[in-house]
Amino acid sequence: MNLRQRLSCGLAPAGLLVLVLSGCGGAAQTGQTVLRVTERDFRITAPRRAKAGDLVLSVRNRGPDAHELIVVRERSARLPLRRDGSTVSEEKLEPIIAGALEPGHPGSVRKLRLHLAPGRYELFCNMSGHYLGGMRTTLVVG
Repeated sequence: MNLRQRLSCGLAPAGLLVLVLSGCGGAAQTGQTVLRVTERDFRITAPRRAKAGDLVLSVRNRGPDAHELIVVRERSARLPLRRDGSTVSEEKLEPIIAGALEPGHPGSVRKLRLHLAPGRYELFCNMSGHYLGGMRTTLVVG
């Protein structure tokens, strides 16, 4: 009997059963908190608060377009725009960028591992016009 047949009959090897029962998730085992983030055109939905330390952002793109995610330590002023007037100048933000994910296609789920100190962070998509269209949210880390 091969592994697939053993699993369908409920005869999983003991080691595999332990992995299945533990959830196979490294995040829970390493003390990281997983925050679920959803991107869709012109909106990011995320928890408002999180504890400082190791975090994993599990980012689901509900489309219909590709979206990226950039996390920056919040400043008192609005984020600086590039000359094109429709995207944020990532170059000017480089010292305060905590992490970023490349654009993900609709339906994709990407993970971003971060270590965040207490403070306020802005999460935003920097695809052309998305930030200005309201695709941003604030995360307070305490």
